[in-house]
Amino acid sequence: MNITHASFVTLPVADQDRALRFYTDVLGFDVVADREMPPGRWLQVAPRGAQTVFTLSGPGMGGFVPGESRGIMLVTTDVDADCARLTAAGVEVDGPGDMPWGRMASFRDPDGNGLMLLTEKEGF
Repeated sequence: MNITHASFVTLPVADQDRALRFYTDVLGFDVVADREMPPGRWLQVAPRGAQTVFTLSGPGMGGFVPGESRGIMLVTTDVDADCARLTAAGVEVDGPGDMPWGRMASFRDPDGNGLMLLTEKEGF
């Protein structure tokens, strides 16, 4: 096997513009691609410098159901500060809490896709 990384993760959304505002304005992601192509809009976002991007897949793009993605882990240098920012933006956050591997929290995007934040424990 010669796999080097995941190219993208699909996040099914009902409204791509609403999702775009959440991922750029609230999470601070950059737009990687935004173009029309059959059968719809190809919209991708990512944290600055990330190798893996997130495709915000709207209606008609692959038959995905908004809110069905779960367990997407986003690594951060300061989970507490990020949780405070999410809460200030009106996002319901569960945590943060301490785990053997680090400090983490969970939240959902406007479509119900489940995401987690993790500040990794040093040396784990």
